Amino acid sequence: MGRNRTILLVDMNAFFASIEQQCNPLLMGKPVVVGGPVCSRSVVSAASYEARPFGVRSGMPVVEALGRCPDLTLVVGDIRKYVDVSRRVFQICGDYTDLLEVYSIDECFLDVTATQDRFGGAKGVAGEIKRRIRGELGLTCSVGIGPNKTLAKLAAGMQKPDGLTEVRPDEVKSLLENLPVEELHGVGNKVAARLRRLGVTTAGALGRIPVERLKRAFGVYGEILHAMGNGVYDSPVVPYYDQPEVKSVGHSHTMSKNTRDWDTLSRNLLRLSEMVGRRLREQNLAGRTITLAVRYADMHTFTRQRSISDYLDDGFAIYQVASSILREQLGDKRPIRLVGVCVSNLARGTRQLSLFSDERWRKLLKAMDAINDRYGEFVIRRASLVEPGRKG
Repeated sequence: MGRNRTILLVDMNAFFASIEQQCNPLLMGKPVVVGGPVCSRSVVSAASYEARPFGVRSGMPVVEALGRCPDLTLVVGDIRKYVDVSRRVFQICGDYTDLLEVYSIDECFLDVTATQDRFGGAKGVAGEIKRRIRGELGLTCSVGIGPNKTLAKLAAGMQKPDGLTEVRPDEVKSLLENLPVEELHGVGNKVAARLRRLGVTTAGALGRIPVERLKRAFGVYGEILHAMGNGVYDSPVVPYYDQPEVKSVGHSHTMSKNTRDWDTLSRNLLRLSEMVGRRLREQNLAGRTITLAVRYADMHTFTRQRSISDYLDDGFAIYQVASSILREQLGDKRPIRLVGVCVSNLARGTRQLSLFSDERWRKLLKAMDAINDRYGEFVIRRASLVEPGRKG
């Protein structure tokens, strides 16, 4: 069945960094990274192709990246900007098939089996998408074409940046024979390490190992691995309207330095709670279970949840529950590295009641959301979120 399908993987090139170069022409052709402000824990979110010859990569500490490339330009990331461009990319891709699965903010799978003939075949679809993304957004992408998602993902990584690669069914066996197993879509470092202990280092070897041996080592996932090693794993493209309901909404934050200062912890927890509340309201959701996560300096992580009778979608109400849990942990003298808050046990279309009259409070939240949607996160916010010594 998998060999009768035609799947595309559209992968934006150096997405965040390319957007910043497009927004600021002075950065074109120069080494650029997107990340947080310079501090000991800020890491690179994206690196332009001009920065990569210096060894600069995503996930690297910003301080190290600046040390490797003295002419590097650091741009503090703006996730709202990237989400907006991402939506436009997916809108373009969605003009060629209804079967579009968002894989990440800068990647999506398309099943064009039923629609490719309208556009001159799979390469015709890929060429149109690349042309429109460049013309309408000023950005480039690499596109992989294959008979399933695993091979389309593999093909997209074979020619970067701005590539277009097709893996045909008759090419699969030779392509996989010597391919390192960790390069298969869906095989992470831990699975690759376990496969190496079985003597499997390539996709070709994975396809030849008896499936029963893989099932003994990995359970039902062993069958999937065996299919992937043979290039026939037929995972469907799952469009947004067929994806499961959201189970929870949460945010976390790693402090720039470990702390036990209540004002610092409280302010960060309130900010995270407000972010969670906004996301809930955007999706017309509210939840009854609030979970607090705390990671200490020694990397021990504490989580505790509390369920209440009301459904919440207001950040301050979420904060009140989360902060009450945090206060109970103040007896622990270890400094805190990370705090996080999550809301689960969700219901759609259930509105939270407020201390104010319900309608008055809903109008206030709606107005705040509208302003922040237009001008940026926390342009308007609670006074308690304004850091001491700062205006606005």
